[in-house]
Amino acid sequence: MRTTTDETAPTADRYRAFAEVEARGMSATYDAWALGVADDPATVALIDGLPPAKRQPNLVFSAARFHGADPGPYPAFREWLHAHWPAVRATAETHATQTNEAGRCALHLPALAEIPGPLALLEVGASAGLCLYPDRYGYRYPGRPQLDPADGASRVVLECETRETPGTAHVPVPDRLPDIVWRAGIDLNPLDVTNPDDLAWLDALIWPEHHDRRERLRAAAAIVASDPPLLVAGDLNERLTALAAEAPAGATLVVLHTAVIAYLDSPARARFVETVRALPGHWLSVEGRGVVPGIAVREEVPNEPVDFVLALDGVQRAWAQPHGRALTWVPNP
Repeated sequence: MRTTTDETAPTADRYRAFAEVEARGMSATYDAWALGVADDPATVALIDGLPPAKRQPNLVFSAARFHGADPGPYPAFREWLHAHWPAVRATAETHATQTNEAGRCALHLPALAEIPGPLALLEVGASAGLCLYPDRYGYRYPGRPQLDPADGASRVVLECETRETPGTAHVPVPDRLPDIVWRAGIDLNPLDVTNPDDLAWLDALIWPEHHDRRERLRAAAAIVASDPPLLVAGDLNERLTALAAEAPAGATLVVLHTAVIAYLDSPARARFVETVRALPGHWLSVEGRGVVPGIAVREEVPNEPVDFVLALDGVQRAWAQPHGRALTWVPNP
């Protein structure tokens, strides 16, 4: 599958792939903008002035929206982008796609429920840490009673479709939330939800039409701000082992990540897998198909082209909609 994170691909190809594979059916604005860029040599030339890693469609579009670009047809966006390119370029060069979607906890929850607690969560690529609070959110899965935190209803309620059709397995939705006693994360540039600029960047990373996600961001940020996690700055391969050693005795360590490993080169991916497999505890990954070395992908189980591979300890357990909207459990091999 074509990928927008392939830094060796021509910029026009990356933007066309983003439109056709990622934005189609999810954001009419980004679909139109990406196709417009792909067919516009002058705009491609602007973007090609960025380092290859910074030409990613989601990053450029988010930087534009951070500076006030309004959703709309491509011609108006093109005019705006060319007029404001110095500001957009500066933001793209100094920021990263650190989407912190709390809704992804609805993907993690069934897998976390299989792990004996209490749990110590360590997220790599944690951004602001919103996915370290699965026990503080409420959940609605079809046909199941709503799950709420032990201390009452949460201001954040996550809805997740369970796609159970021939060829899939029953999604093991738990009847209680996990007991989490420690939360920590690693990020090259951890974000602080109490910092208005950091919160504004997280908002800009949400696609224009996803108003429910924008409201959820603000509510989840308030929960995190009331009890901040331990977030450390640095390369995940350099910091992982030492931070994992800080997990409290008596808690089961779970290293987790979502849509992070694609941004590593092949040697760094292999090093990460080797490191995480050597740690005590468990490893929960939600990444694009083919991204994590050594995980056998169950293509025979019904899935959508944009689905991520959810794996526990290197074995695929589900297909997952990237923002947490749907989950398809795979049968035991």
